[in-house]
Amino acid sequence: MTTSTSRQTIVLLLFSIFGWGSVFPLSKLVLEHMSAHSLVVWRFTIAALCLVLYLPVHMRRHPAPWPRLSWRQYLWLISISLVGVGGFNLLLFSGVKHTAATNGALVMALSPLVTALMVALLSRRWLSSMQSVSLALGLGGVLLVISKGQLQTLQQFEFNQGDLTIIAAMLLWSAYATASQQATRWLPVVPFTLISMLAGDLFILLASRWQGDVHPLDELLQLPLSGLVSMLYIGVVGTVLAYLFFLQGVQKLGSATASLFFNLIPVFAALTALLLGQQVSLIQAAGMAIVLLALMLPQLYNWLRPKPKLLNCGA
Repeated sequence: MTTSTSRQTIVLLLFSIFGWGSVFPLSKLVLEHMSAHSLVVWRFTIAALCLVLYLPVHMRRHPAPWPRLSWRQYLWLISISLVGVGGFNLLLFSGVKHTAATNGALVMALSPLVTALMVALLSRRWLSSMQSVSLALGLGGVLLVISKGQLQTLQQFEFNQGDLTIIAAMLLWSAYATASQQATRWLPVVPFTLISMLAGDLFILLASRWQGDVHPLDELLQLPLSGLVSMLYIGVVGTVLAYLFFLQGVQKLGSATASLFFNLIPVFAALTALLLGQQVSLIQAAGMAIVLLALMLPQLYNWLRPKPKLLNCGA
């Protein structure tokens, strides 16, 4: 991978993670008038519609026939889509209802470590020392942000129904990030994302019908203008663009490296809250700096490591 391609991939990953992080403060505007279940329904309905409209444009720019896949490959795609799109979001928003936001953020911050461990186990190799240090430092920065620098907050961390549900959601996301690296080897990112969104959205819609007391269309029509704009942003930027860019990062850098950027979600959530007029404490700023340092640590190590000297073989 060239330096320019690597930088472009990092920028896309940062945009992806910003999209996901900004969803949290913006979703509060929507959840004042809509249930969490309906929010998930419209999030992926909007995203799937955007991808369907974008696909002809993409095919003109990159002319290629639709990949010919076996029924086993389609079954694999649908399975991981149910896990990474449908199951993850339903468990995540269901768990948030029954636990504190601090607990939820702490559990989700473990996703990069779990993803790296999954990749290491599947490839039968252990994490490098630099990966371990980077992961530990990044997790420490996230813990500092979500605990507000109070050790008592972490010491009183107790598992309840909501905590266990979010742990399950985190495991599903890590499995999806790991499995998507294999799927994108034989399927381009755009078709893969479209199939993921459609399969996940269908699963969520069926779950809504089964639950019975969820009315996504009625709740959408009752949203004020600010809620509609936020819902549109969540569907387009916080979902379809975020998923596309993240999967491109997985394809270029691998799921373990791409998932390191997941530590920035709380940081970007705080920055978005600041833009919306909320204050950011010094503890949050310090945590952001630590997380950024953790992401830069492997590259800094490569820059500072002494380079082997070339022997002069000339006469």
